[in-house]
Amino acid sequence: MTHERSGSSAPAPTPGAHGSETGVSVSTLAPRTARIEIHSFESLTVTDKQFLTGGRDGKRVQIGGALRFPPGSQLFPAVILVHGSAGIGAQVDRWAHELNVIGVATFLLDSFTGRGIVETITDQTRLGHLAMIVDAYRALRLLSKHPRIDTSRIAVMGFSKGGFAALYSSLERFLRIHGTAGLEFAAHIAFYPMCNTEFLEDEKIIDRPIRIFHGGADNYVSIDCSRKYVSRLQRAGKDVELTEFPGALHGFDNALYSPPKFLADAITTMHCFRREQSAGMIVNVDTGQPFRWSDSCVERGATVGFDPTATAEATKAVKQFLSVTWKLRP
Repeated sequence: MTHERSGSSAPAPTPGAHGSETGVSVSTLAPRTARIEIHSFESLTVTDKQFLTGGRDGKRVQIGGALRFPPGSQLFPAVILVHGSAGIGAQVDRWAHELNVIGVATFLLDSFTGRGIVETITDQTRLGHLAMIVDAYRALRLLSKHPRIDTSRIAVMGFSKGGFAALYSSLERFLRIHGTAGLEFAAHIAFYPMCNTEFLEDEKIIDRPIRIFHGGADNYVSIDCSRKYVSRLQRAGKDVELTEFPGALHGFDNALYSPPKFLADAITTMHCFRREQSAGMIVNVDTGQPFRWSDSCVERGATVGFDPTATAEATKAVKQFLSVTWKLRP
């Protein structure tokens, strides 16, 4: 099912005694995080080819993240938050608080710091999108061993580059190669993920719900590719939904992008269409040759912009989805 929401050009509400300057949510200011733990764990830095062929000769790396608990002593469901190309910022922090409010623990996964990376906006080769799926699986394994986390209720949620990881970590093939036996995410939530690569067996996903949120005016990551992939999954009978926000830009849930910003050096593959022709071999569909970052379809320049209406609606939708899926108390 594809939904269209009205998140486009509505002005931000005037801040009041109970709101924030952006007018997004009152809960972001509420002290709902009772405990924060910093965890470090080993992951693997792999190339796209190594990932797709199951190579184990990547570089071992120690990365980490912040685990935030709501008040209480019960077992908590958890959401692993996977950042985008700018790294962990205020946007991910806000989502952590929003989910703590409904009684969900959050793990802010940091794929960059341990690797000495600040951003990949200007150079996506610093860390491949697929490598971040390995990080997500390793974080799942970490949380599954935590005495205060309900292993059966761990979801993954990501943004842009992290949205790709959140979405494609649902593939049975990827989970089989890089995951841990007996462990899988309970749900996959992806914000404006890149879906312009058709992977082998990418319609074979685990039997868990997928929810995607994307701005209709995104000129950084193609919403049309999201539509096409969602349609393929739905025809295969999968539980996947795309919610579109007409007029909303990339990063619509990031208040730091107000007013909208044009990122002149941002690399975009908006007009690239790729296919995994054989295991580990990704070709540019237009040329029939192996994809390279020097291909003419790779461009620079994209706009990011905050949309308070889309943000509020997406926040409500995510909270409702998790509350219903996990039968959370109101």
